[in-house]
Amino acid sequence: MAKYVFITGGVVSGLGKGIAAASLGLILKSRGLKVVNQKFDPYLNIDPGTMNPFQHGEVFVTDDGAETDLDLGHYERFTDAVLSQSNNTTSGRVYLAVLNDEREGKFHGGTVQVIPNITDEIKRRMLLSTKETGADVIITEIGGTVGDIESLPFIEAIRQIKYEVGEENCCYIHLTLIPFIGKEMELKTKPTQHSVKELQALGIQPNVLMLRTEVPIDPATRERLAQFCNVDPESVIQNLNAKSIYEVPLNLEREGMGDAVCKALGLEPVKSQLDEWAAMVHVFENPKKHVKIALVGKYIELHDAYLSVVESLTHGGIANEAEVIIDWIDSETLDSDETTAERLKDVDGIIVPGGFGSRGIEGMIRAARYARTNKVPYFGICLGMQILVIEYARDVLGWKDAHSTEIDAETTHPVIDLMPDQNGKILGGTLRLGKFQCTVKPGTLTEKAYGEPLIWERHRHRYEFNNVYRKELEDAGLIIAGVNPERDLVEIVEVPNHPWMLGGQFHPEFKSRPNKAGPLFRDFIKASCEAKK
Repeated sequence: MAKYVFITGGVVSGLGKGIAAASLGLILKSRGLKVVNQKFDPYLNIDPGTMNPFQHGEVFVTDDGAETDLDLGHYERFTDAVLSQSNNTTSGRVYLAVLNDEREGKFHGGTVQVIPNITDEIKRRMLLSTKETGADVIITEIGGTVGDIESLPFIEAIRQIKYEVGEENCCYIHLTLIPFIGKEMELKTKPTQHSVKELQALGIQPNVLMLRTEVPIDPATRERLAQFCNVDPESVIQNLNAKSIYEVPLNLEREGMGDAVCKALGLEPVKSQLDEWAAMVHVFENPKKHVKIALVGKYIELHDAYLSVVESLTHGGIANEAEVIIDWIDSETLDSDETTAERLKDVDGIIVPGGFGSRGIEGMIRAARYARTNKVPYFGICLGMQILVIEYARDVLGWKDAHSTEIDAETTHPVIDLMPDQNGKILGGTLRLGKFQCTVKPGTLTEKAYGEPLIWERHRHRYEFNNVYRKELEDAGLIIAGVNPERDLVEIVEVPNHPWMLGGQFHPEFKSRPNKAGPLFRDFIKASCEAKK
């Protein structure tokens, strides 16, 4: 029988349930268990694919093309899993499925209600991973905060699941905040007590309390919480602020998180094997050098909009024993060549990540021109690859109006354009999504990075390199380093006579891991370190 862990949050939002869920996944996996993480979000959007990055952060993409919550990125990076469409569910998806069933007559004219119809659909999706993966433990993170109206159907669903799978196969973890009132020098437990009381009123008694705190929790506070919240003292787990997210699994395991969960689920308390992870954390926290990377984007006010890119740059730094210092640059501020040169003069590498729309595009083009003419390592991802092509067409071939038709529909040199089958009005789910093949050209930076003639990477974009201009760009020196063999679509371009200037139409950040950096990120940071020398 599979075991089920449900993680809820209380007191305030943004406590790091995703990191906690990913960390628990790593801890249990290191004990020899097959673990799958999943996220259930209360918002009514079908998926985050059309949500503004300023509101939601990045959209994480899986191999099978699901546009998901960014926490799935944490799950994959920590547990080295490959997740899918079924690992992220929103209220929108649940309600849409139930209402479609009603329209098709599957309820035989019966009244459709939150209980049992919505909760049954939630439970069906929660238990689906068991059938699909054969996992020993399914860890389900419930988005939002206990007490939110929109979360109630999910809370009711996980309450019901305990009676369907058996109490011995179900563990509830409640993550809350323990505020530290500096003037009184006292940890305050009352918010957590009230949050647990709210959860109990909904029919759920947590097995484990996970407490976010700025200062260590003393034994007396731990005992008081255990008593008032009806939890064993050894199941009151401190989640102290860490130097980095990579420390969290090690800290939680030292606090007894793995043992507490195994006890609640009736599992043998096998010793965890986290030596490799600990070695990676040691390298990360003890760099031998430092490198400064300019991240030139349009959503930099919310760093979570580029979360996987930032994490992957860190992974590249770990692989090179280097600390990566990110210089966040709003591309709109690069409004002239002089401003661009002044702003970028101290960086060792430039990365332009993905994005949509026209805002800040000219600043990105100036950044690419600066990188090319000053021999600064440049890495373009998705939009950043298209920026590289546009800049090359303008400055090397002299096509001054070269552009993407996404930005300028009237350009006479649409070097980036829609594919013929993508002329539609619906935005959601119509991008080229998920993993696609790419054949790699021998002798390129790409081949040196991957060491493979055929690679698979994940995509999320609508516009493509326009093959009409391919020969002219190649004749002008641009290197087509990777092509999708099924549709002859250009995937990777490189600039010749340059230390390292490369653009990929895909998103390699989605497959990078802390202890196994994405090949392009590893080599980009390596080139940037060499440029610094």
